[in-house]
Amino acid sequence: MSQSQEQIIEKIHQALDEIRPFLNSDGGDISFVSLKENKVKVQLHGACVGCSVNQMTLKSGVEMTIKKYLPEIESVESIDPSVND
Repeated sequence: MSQSQEQIIEKIHQALDEIRPFLNSDGGDISFVSLKENKVKVQLHGACVGCSVNQMTLKSGVEMTIKKYLPEIESVESIDPSVND
């Protein structure tokens, strides 16, 4: 039985809520932007935006946590807040 789009997005939010305290402790935050074809887009905020290790955090922290909830997710990418897509 496959999950609805709403169920998948709810699990993404649960995963982000799990990792958010770690980001908050460093002065940052994260928000869900979109889900398309098993690819999640998020936006980093605060100190995370200019952090030199944000891509490592994204892959080893955020992506790993989301995949724990949803193994079918292929990748997690962050959008650049200064670029409108």
